[in-house]
Amino acid sequence: MSHNPPFLLAGVMGWPVMHSRSPLMHNHWMQQHHMAGAYVPLAIAPEGLAAALQSLKPLGFAGCNLTIPHKQTAMLIVDEVDDAAQRIGAISCVTVRADGSLAGSNNDAAGFIRNLKEAQPDWRADKGPIVVIGAGGGSRAVCYGLMQEGAREIRLVNRHFERAEQLAADFGGPIQAYPWSQRHDILADAALVVNTTSQGMVGQTALDVQLHELPTSALVADIVYIPLETPFLTEARLRGNATVNGLGMLLHQGPLAWKAWCGMEPAVTPALRSLLENSITSALP
Repeated sequence: MSHNPPFLLAGVMGWPVMHSRSPLMHNHWMQQHHMAGAYVPLAIAPEGLAAALQSLKPLGFAGCNLTIPHKQTAMLIVDEVDDAAQRIGAISCVTVRADGSLAGSNNDAAGFIRNLKEAQPDWRADKGPIVVIGAGGGSRAVCYGLMQEGAREIRLVNRHFERAEQLAADFGGPIQAYPWSQRHDILADAALVVNTTSQGMVGQTALDVQLHELPTSALVADIVYIPLETPFLTEARLRGNATVNGLGMLLHQGPLAWKAWCGMEPAVTPALRSLLENSITSALP
């Protein structure tokens, strides 16, 4: 009597999308767990997003992940959005239910927090003030995750002060917006600093934030993972700060998608991290 292996068909929708390391990560897990199927990159232009999402069920997909520029628009297309995604204002994962309806969730906040805890097991959100740089979608996920972990003071700074003010107003609680001109000074007693902007990414200019006021005991994190060490993280490391890059945020949101799609959470292992790191470094000039 033959036994068919479990089957999973999923993918990542973006525009562009071929740079994504998600297929490498998810297909590694599928091979590890002897699963039939595939995880594929889906290059979907913005005007085709609704049709693409509505095609998931008839094509046999369990779901998909979403990347730029689809995370906010997809909220208006899926049938239901969970509470975390509603607060964050974006979805990163779509699950196809048995009846064909689409459920949206956001795993970015949990991925960010899991990444910090893997790198620094004794890290706590209430250790001291936290500075978050940027007020876009990544910042919203990071701030939500930090608030869920019990952060008592989040200093939010953005080049456009109005966006920081709006995010602080939307979330409330411990978030205080600061003008860009104060970005260096508000680091003075920080326990954690997070860059949520694209500055420092390959092809982008370096982040214009000076760390001379930052205690060397502070943890410095970046959600960028190409390159693995941004100029911001290099400066922090050289002055003695512990650093965390953004690759773990990608790695740790993946198992949550699997849990929604097929009821299991694959492990984030050193071997998987090395696989993605090697893929990134070999692709850089």
